Amino acid sequence: MTIAAVRADRFSIPLPEVLSDSTHGEMSLFELVTVRIRDQDGVEGVGYTYTVGTSANAILSLVSDDLGPLLIGTDAGRIEEIWQRMWWHLHYAGRGGPASFAISAIDIALWDLKAKRVEQPLWRLLGGHDANVIAYAGGIDLFFPLDKLLAQTQANLEKGFQAIKMKVGRDNLSEDLNRVAAMRGFLGPDFALMVDANMRWRVDQAISAARALCEYRLVWLEEPTIPDDPIGHARIAREGGLPLAAGENLHSLYEFRNLIAAGGVDFPEPDVSNCGGITVWMKVAHLAEANNLPVTSHGVHDLHVHLLAAVPNKSYLEVHGFGLERFIAEPMSLTASGHAVAPDRPGHGVAFDWQGLEIYRV
Repeated sequence: MTIAAVRADRFSIPLPEVLSDSTHGEMSLFELVTVRIRDQDGVEGVGYTYTVGTSANAILSLVSDDLGPLLIGTDAGRIEEIWQRMWWHLHYAGRGGPASFAISAIDIALWDLKAKRVEQPLWRLLGGHDANVIAYAGGIDLFFPLDKLLAQTQANLEKGFQAIKMKVGRDNLSEDLNRVAAMRGFLGPDFALMVDANMRWRVDQAISAARALCEYRLVWLEEPTIPDDPIGHARIAREGGLPLAAGENLHSLYEFRNLIAAGGVDFPEPDVSNCGGITVWMKVAHLAEANNLPVTSHGVHDLHVHLLAAVPNKSYLEVHGFGLERFIAEPMSLTASGHAVAPDRPGHGVAFDWQGLEIYRV
């Protein structure tokens, strides 16, 4: 399985409408960085990552100029060895940020290649616990008028979702409370509803918000404060009264260890596209299991359905607003019970329409 070629590409994908949350501002596009790794037999593995509009060129450069040449001639099956080599190669200027995104995309491609070589779907290769994963619709809807928010919710119900997440973090907490109350009234008392603050609050503000939100029986409050404060997360968890989800902005196994050890998270939420890839995502899932915690996901749902299907402590799969349905051959769909099913195609099964993507190349 000697690596013969590494190719990276960058695409700027327009969103159907401008979206926004409490910290990232208006998002009219997302940037997709793909990696293709081919072995000496011509078998190709595909990996990818994305950004909300910045730093894609840095990620592309790291893959093309720094990591790609490092991989040529190495054994693609020795993924742990390659991961460590990449980590230490970029360590001085890395340990997070674009470096973790670049490592992630390469690592995903290596696992895809390995699964294709043994003609196994990725979820089976990684453990094969249960192909069925409960999915939720991850809305990016903070500034939607209430009627539009409820219309989006109705559309998601018609798609089969039995769990939904909405954004919070408006300037006035009363606005958030009114919107959550409207959603709870619309969905009924037992429907699975999550809220996501996108790091909007200080710790004291997050505690007040969590206490006020308790009456709405939420599955979790996501990212109530900055990811750099595990002690603050622990205070919010202890004093706020709501389960917390966090981790989409953590870029190493050690950051997850610190957050879990502090007692600052109930639903660890690694993102395979930025935490260091499949190699690190699986370690986070096992770390969560060792601490009797469920694991969830963020973004790139066509990949995460495999990872959650592989482990016994899975919870919810986020179906993200930055979807690739227009550009892949067989997009993920839901069952009547609101589950996503990990496909049985070899590898992760994401086959890009490269010709369709070409007009978005940067």
